[in-house]
Amino acid sequence: MTYKISFDVGGTFTDFTMLEEDSGVVSYHKVSSTPHDPSEAIAQGLEDLVQMHRLDPTAITLLGHGTTVATNLVIERKGARVGLVTTRGFRDVLEIGRQTRPHLYNYRVHRPTPLVPRALRLEVEERVMADGSILTPLNMADLERAGELFRKAEVTAVAVCFLHSYREPDHERRAGQALRRMLPGAYITLSSDVLPEFREFERMSTTVLNAYMGPRMGNYMQRLLERVKAIGISAEINTVHSNGGLMSVQTVREVPVRTCVSGPAAGVIGTSVVGSMAGYDNLVTFDVGGTSTDVSVIVKGRALYASNRLVADYPVKTPMLDIHVIGAGGGSIARIDDAGALKVGPQSAGADPGPAAYGRGGDEATITDANIVLGRLDPHFLLNGKLAVDFESAVSVIQRKVAQPLGISMDEAAHGIVRIANANMNRAIQSVSTEKGYDIREFALMAFGGAGPLHATELAKDCGIRTVIVPLEPGTFCARGILLSDITMDFVRSELSVANEIAWQRVCVTLSGMEKTAMTWLEREGVSPDRRELRLSIETRFDGQNYEVTVPLEDINPNGLSEFLANFRIRHLQEYGYDIEGRETEIVNCRVQAVGQVPKTNQTFLPSIHSPSVKSERSVYFGSKHGRLQTPVYQRNSLPKGYEMQGPAIVEEMSSTTILLPDQTLKVDSWGNLIISV
Repeated sequence: MTYKISFDVGGTFTDFTMLEEDSGVVSYHKVSSTPHDPSEAIAQGLEDLVQMHRLDPTAITLLGHGTTVATNLVIERKGARVGLVTTRGFRDVLEIGRQTRPHLYNYRVHRPTPLVPRALRLEVEERVMADGSILTPLNMADLERAGELFRKAEVTAVAVCFLHSYREPDHERRAGQALRRMLPGAYITLSSDVLPEFREFERMSTTVLNAYMGPRMGNYMQRLLERVKAIGISAEINTVHSNGGLMSVQTVREVPVRTCVSGPAAGVIGTSVVGSMAGYDNLVTFDVGGTSTDVSVIVKGRALYASNRLVADYPVKTPMLDIHVIGAGGGSIARIDDAGALKVGPQSAGADPGPAAYGRGGDEATITDANIVLGRLDPHFLLNGKLAVDFESAVSVIQRKVAQPLGISMDEAAHGIVRIANANMNRAIQSVSTEKGYDIREFALMAFGGAGPLHATELAKDCGIRTVIVPLEPGTFCARGILLSDITMDFVRSELSVANEIAWQRVCVTLSGMEKTAMTWLEREGVSPDRRELRLSIETRFDGQNYEVTVPLEDINPNGLSEFLANFRIRHLQEYGYDIEGRETEIVNCRVQAVGQVPKTNQTFLPSIHSPSVKSERSVYFGSKHGRLQTPVYQRNSLPKGYEMQGPAIVEEMSSTTILLPDQTLKVDSWGNLIISV
């Protein structure tokens, strides 16, 4: 027998999913994360699985990896010491940025400090024009002086970003070769490799972030490889990147910036597959972990993508799933602010020390403590008894930090924490749905993450969502999603020309060259020819606009300009509700997505053959309307396919707990999902 194992590193827990390929049987596991070195928790979890299931390590054929390491390096400012080489006159682009303010009237909000100090942003004489012609040759003497300064400043990574290098990368490549010679061992990254696309600020910011992450991300991947090898596992490690696909260790080392929303992206991919199997094509993904809540939207079975996002307030421009992240998770801290109001998050107790109820020295009231006090979480044990709960500590911290200062009861304080957290989550859901023109009533809520099902039914009522879906072992669902992902990479080239016959012929040549590059990459990733797929698209806009519409292409057709222009107008009308007759169309970027299809094994649900029985009963607080009710508690694996129940009820499993409110109904579908009617 052979096995595939995936793991998702979160702020509090590291989650594992193991698939037995012959039978399709899935097993799950969780260990506490080790933020100082995430590879420690991964190795521990893999060793646990090998021992628990008596596996031959050589029978493991695939390791899938979801990680937040790159993002955390930026958030915690623990990246490399970076130098920047750019065209003369453009060293301050990184600091000037765009003339936009995230909070127009809040003068206390400041831009983040550039990751490269001005003294290490060096200019060299060179100039490539927008059409790719060379105006000023590269001055190698300037480059030598820059390399010497970087050496003295003990720079460990260098970002090279020349003006218009997306059109002609020769100067950047020569600069990269020279810097590698002058700074042996330094991490050198070129904007023409990371993001060969126009808009110099976003390109420079993304390239600098890639350099900032590169050395330490490379070291982390090396430690992970060594730990996995020590266990006896020889399988390749494929990491999820921001567009929901997988890429090899080598690609992660080259472009770590593409892993910024690695773990959450796997959850979105898993939602689209599992939701479709359950018969739901319009979905809101609701992933609540120990530190954050990640939400996204799936429309007609397809995840939505974005090309821009902020990582710790720094712009990143790479193709990625459109995921909105807020600081609200099980470990989010509740506090009284200076005005005497109750606030929840974004600060988190994390994995160490964690919530007070974990008994590891935590002394802040968290959402987890509140749910334990309310009776929604088991007051004695979590993770099927693997994690003891200190109930008295949870009661004490809620009483001291919230109830007493506000002069309210314990139940009111704990429920207030949950309601405020839900309000924050509601705003996040509205931002990806209603604010983008979607009717939230037409969507189902897919709740996962360790704390997602705890909040989902109450939150769905607040949002107006009528159906909640809770997949099997929701606390490890992102890890499960990794097993449903394909190997992918996005390639882009900027064109920037009016869409006429001459430009269209040039676009066809460009796309043909990109197809060859994409095929070469798939070959390097070890994808067999019969599993390779290329998806083509062009980003287009009306002349005078500053935003683009993505138009998919079936193939490269030299005679296809008219059809392309008609499709663009259809897409523009669909997204923005209007067309501009008589306005010229501009081709902006050519894109090719390389897809290596990973063989999928149908994951088997083994339904219970026994009649469900109540595991226990406990007093649970359901708000001022219902107060405390004696509530039956069920073990999820005891619920057979087709089983229905009426709330209130609690359904417990290893990785999560689902709350069924009074007057709500639950049914177990044929795939083992809990379908809750709100």
